[in-house]
Amino acid sequence: MAENVSEPAGGRAVLVTGAARGIGWAIAKRFAAAGDRVAILDRVPGGAAGELTAGLDGSGHVAVEADLLDAEAVEAAVDSAAGQLGGLDVLVNNAGIFTAHPITEVDYATWQKHWQATLGVNLVGAANVTWCAVKHMKEQGRGGRIVNVSSRGAFRGEPEVPAYGASKAGLNSLTQSLAIALAPYRIAVSAVAPGFVATDMTTDWLKPPGGEEIRAQSPFGRVAEPDEIAAGVFYLASAQAEWASGTILDLNGASYLRT
Repeated sequence: MAENVSEPAGGRAVLVTGAARGIGWAIAKRFAAAGDRVAILDRVPGGAAGELTAGLDGSGHVAVEADLLDAEAVEAAVDSAAGQLGGLDVLVNNAGIFTAHPITEVDYATWQKHWQATLGVNLVGAANVTWCAVKHMKEQGRGGRIVNVSSRGAFRGEPEVPAYGASKAGLNSLTQSLAIALAPYRIAVSAVAPGFVATDMTTDWLKPPGGEEIRAQSPFGRVAEPDEIAAGVFYLASAQAEWASGTILDLNGASYLRT
């Protein structure tokens, strides 16, 4: 029988990026409710950190601030989180930006700006957070879990937000590359690929009349709730999910079916 990653007494040390709201906040709450210690990495001013972590069940939670476009700030934030939590067992790369920039409707400077920012946060930022987290996971020698929050847009194409779709396709490739590279260290790497989720980031998209068309994409006639995405992330981060390493789990309510 394969040896699974054990879950430390007193809960795991979990780092979630982009966890100040939306899907990331739901993920942070899910881990905290299970008795884990959670570090929220977001662009959260220091004065707001205590208020944010106070909303989580349990104790021992921390918040660290970093702009994912700043590689040095990312390293400092991850190291700080690991130091305060006593290590890192789980990383969830959730932080992302999603802004419209259709190629025929924006000027060249705007086009470049969206691509640089989107890839910088959604892909390069996630890669940098992962490198920093893996350093701690390797040093601990007890394995770990990395779960990336991707998107169905990586598979179906996103004409309104092409940089977003491309960044998530790159994140899927990174997920599978690292699943192979990190298996010898008992670090399993996987991803979830949601469709539309009811969060602050999608509020404008879900307003009438376009919102009804988006909801109709799923035969359930709705979009996901953040807790539904958090449930998938929580499973992939569990000790039982080692054999799911390399998996990209679709969570889109059958709104897009890939083969």
